[in-house]
Amino acid sequence: MKSYQKLRTAAPPPGCRLEEEGAAPRAAGRSRLAPCWVGSGLLVAAVLLSAVTVWVLRQVSRGWHLPPPPPKCLAVPQSQRFDCYPERRVVVTQELCESRGCCFVQGAARGAPWCFYPRDFPSYALQSLNQTALGMTGLLVRAQKAYYPRDVGTLRLDVRFETDTRLHIKITDAANPRYEVPLEVPQATKRAENPIYSVELSREPFGVLLRRRATGTVLLNTTVAPLIFADQFLQISTALPSPFLYGLGEHRTSLLHSLDWVTLTLWARDVPPMESFNLYGAHPFYLVMERGGDAHGVFLLNSNAMEVALQPAPALTWRTIGGILDFYIFLGPDPNMVIQQYQQVIGFPAMPPLWALGFHLCRWGYGSSNETWQTVKAMRNYQIPQDAQWNDIDYMDGYRDFTFDPEKFASLPSLVADLHKHGQRYVMILDPGISSTNPHGSYRPFDEGLRQGLFINTTQGQPLIGQVWPGFTAFPDFSNQDTHQWWLENLQRFHAQVPFDGLWIDMNEPSNFMDGSEEGCPPGDLDSPPYTPAVLGDSLYAKTVCASAKQSASVHYNLHNLYGLMEAKATASALIQIRGKRPLIISRSTFPSQGRYSGHWLGDNQSQWKDMYYSIPGLLSFSLFGIPLVGADICGFSGSTSEELCTRWMQLGAFYPFARNHNTQNEKAQDPTVFSPAARTAMKDVLLTRYSLLPFLYTLFHRAHLQGDTVARPLFFEFPQDAATYGMDKQFLWGQSLLVTPVLEPGADSVVGYFPRGVWYDFYRGTSVNSSGEMLKMPAPLDHLNLHVREGAILPTQKPGITSQESRGNPLRLIVALSQSRAAWGDLFWDDGESLDTFERGSYSYLVFNVTRNVFYSTVLHTSAEATHITIDTLSIFGVREPPSKVLLNGQEKPFSYLDNQVLTVSDLGLGLSQSFSLRWL
Repeated sequence: MKSYQKLRTAAPPPGCRLEEEGAAPRAAGRSRLAPCWVGSGLLVAAVLLSAVTVWVLRQVSRGWHLPPPPPKCLAVPQSQRFDCYPERRVVVTQELCESRGCCFVQGAARGAPWCFYPRDFPSYALQSLNQTALGMTGLLVRAQKAYYPRDVGTLRLDVRFETDTRLHIKITDAANPRYEVPLEVPQATKRAENPIYSVELSREPFGVLLRRRATGTVLLNTTVAPLIFADQFLQISTALPSPFLYGLGEHRTSLLHSLDWVTLTLWARDVPPMESFNLYGAHPFYLVMERGGDAHGVFLLNSNAMEVALQPAPALTWRTIGGILDFYIFLGPDPNMVIQQYQQVIGFPAMPPLWALGFHLCRWGYGSSNETWQTVKAMRNYQIPQDAQWNDIDYMDGYRDFTFDPEKFASLPSLVADLHKHGQRYVMILDPGISSTNPHGSYRPFDEGLRQGLFINTTQGQPLIGQVWPGFTAFPDFSNQDTHQWWLENLQRFHAQVPFDGLWIDMNEPSNFMDGSEEGCPPGDLDSPPYTPAVLGDSLYAKTVCASAKQSASVHYNLHNLYGLMEAKATASALIQIRGKRPLIISRSTFPSQGRYSGHWLGDNQSQWKDMYYSIPGLLSFSLFGIPLVGADICGFSGSTSEELCTRWMQLGAFYPFARNHNTQNEKAQDPTVFSPAARTAMKDVLLTRYSLLPFLYTLFHRAHLQGDTVARPLFFEFPQDAATYGMDKQFLWGQSLLVTPVLEPGADSVVGYFPRGVWYDFYRGTSVNSSGEMLKMPAPLDHLNLHVREGAILPTQKPGITSQESRGNPLRLIVALSQSRAAWGDLFWDDGESLDTFERGSYSYLVFNVTRNVFYSTVLHTSAEATHITIDTLSIFGVREPPSKVLLNGQEKPFSYLDNQVLTVSDLGLGLSQSFSLRWL
């Protein structure tokens, strides 16, 4: 892209814009005025889109009539009305609306605002623009004050062309420093040379228009509504190129968001997952599928309370109450690349240990370590795979962290030793709330934290006291590095008694059974800001600590959404130092970059069919957020499950990247051993299927760690040209090639699933179906989960054992799914399953498999000692159209079998994983 030129000293004529040289022809776009577009090239006439709708005056309840709205208000189509008065629980009258200089039109469709901005509403103007080494910098000036207090009159704009597919736009106070998220992000050192995007800036009103060069599609157009930048109210809107929008977590919704006047709030909150509320984490990132199959993503690096308003224009409005506007835009152009580019900014996820991908079992209410142990023994007795046993808070002594009940859980150390003896692991829960009511000298974690000043403080400088499970509690300040050392030392002491392998960090929004603290919260703009987003409870301190509370890095007002991330970072560091191996941490509250330190489970769901469905868009959304190690509580946490529901949920849950069955106290047990022989067998079989696929799943996680690939993947990621996949969230893929179609309704003996165009093979039998892109009905008896392999894939599988440690020593079976051109490709990453940085240190094996013209090749690209212990025993090749006359392994004839469903199988290969080979069929 040619370098941008500086603004001309003389102002361009009214109604003009400056564009880039060589920019693609302009599509008609929306703007509130005929703006002056500033780019790096020639002067071009502006296009003003005007749309006038007919407004019908309605009689209000008291019988009087409002005067007709001005023509400029009628000129704004209903779908393009941007809310000028978003305050909740306020009856917006014409007087209130017009006091802000906005349009008031009654009778709008449900959800559409009656009070909205006219197109000439005052905004900022671009006063100056200069070139920099990375892009442009400018000053934005507001001539007329906004209606929120302490608005900032002069803003600094930085536009950085960081890579050919990443644009960075930052808007902040030009005169005074403001809070910025303390997240490590890459620092570009030179300007992108061949960006696939073009940027144009509107002078007055100020706005950004971002366009995809290849198609001319406008990805951002912020002139549709005014920019507002006050101390505690920042708002910017943009038109969207299509209604296909995803992300913006954490919420319980379908994968594809509705744009029908929906507001999504981002403020970490302890609440069982339910529709319409802000949940445990905050992820201000969205992905849009453009018409034609391209995709882009937008990340707002801001940790303050915020809401995102969606409307059918299609358009989107960001509202946040602190920090700065710090946007990263990712141009893809396909959805997989968008997520990779996003993770280049926030960080790639950690590589989990292999055992983390096995089956986990937990419940709140085992009541004792002996009862927990009996469950483990029952699982072994039925030979049902299990890698880890967990305990909820009932293992603690008085619900205090770093303790265990000396009576009910006296045998806990022996249980952990037994688990380790059988190649299994132990994980227990920790909550951040530290009991504050124990006699001095009797509870070291609190005493030491208090002595060192490591807790979140009130505005008066004293530890803020709330209430969680142990009673009155203080909350560690994880923004303080000294707290990390205190956390480590407490974990070290407990590990010396109970050598746990992983940690489950819960209640870290942080949750508080009180609103604010035992003393409430002080008056002021932090706890009662001028504008409060649509948070559950209507206040920032509802069931958490006061926003005014003091932390080392800033006030809690700024850091609240980061609490779970900071705790996860401290916990990951501690586990690495204690065990010297890859940690497993599962966290409830999350924020961008969390995948570097932990996985996530979707919280306290219920044992209901709809909860099972909602788990799929939940796990797919977290794949977008860069947290691939994710799952829901299998069979549901709250309430009692049924045998049918739990069987179906175990089938689905066996394909969660993180697979854990967990339920609450005072409900009947729901581990596989308590059900009928038929249900128990169905659960065992699907877990054995998961364990057989661990080499494939582990390789997917390696690719996630290495380059940001997703593990569980929406169908549209692989078929972006197929618009029929855009709304699908009842099926999903593992990687590119394994399609999972679960039963999500009671009483079903069949299931309907969508098969994108191409050949798909039944995972179990190899039978093929050639789809034109259609819905297909399949048998689905209670003991069967439909799995299909995409043509052109090679899946490494393994004879399953009842632990991942047992499985990893077993022979491999490679499943080859030939494409219609008789080709296939796959790969395998293999290491010791738990050591730190094996890829970075070169202690791994990596193999690539491919088929061309009836020849299978296994090529070893890197090898290590671990590979010498594993053999490839079997090749199963799906889609061999003609019966072979012979099969040659490295030129030597081998026996084989061939079935009528076109499956060729060659067994007893006995090939070491560290040796390359070829197999030909004639």
